[in-house]
Amino acid sequence: MDELVGRIAANVGISRPVAEKAVGIILEFLAREGPPDAVRALTDRLPGSEAAIEAARAEAGPMGAIGGIMGVGTRLMGAGLSMPDIQGVTREIIGYAREQAGDEAVNRFVDAIPALRQFI
Repeated sequence: MDELVGRIAANVGISRPVAEKAVGIILEFLAREGPPDAVRALTDRLPGSEAAIEAARAEAGPMGAIGGIMGVGTRLMGAGLSMPDIQGVTREIIGYAREQAGDEAVNRFVDAIPALRQFI
């Protein structure tokens, strides 16, 4: 996960702590909304992802009740990200997921969560 966080911080231009928080929020969203086998294909190849998901769940508080893509967007903006930052972070995560888990797993996420199409 350190590699992904570093890549996001460098390519999107955000701090590492914000990048780490954003990764956790997005992975938690994918784990909640995505197909379980595609989630497993990604988390198995991303050491530290389960801890990031759990941390994001724990700190969600009342924001965790807001579902869907709007809820995750609200949480990311609350972490200090702008809409262009959110798009950049999401693109980086999807690109990394393709590298680690393959196109088939990522396509399963996109099929299950159509709002992700705008980031690929």
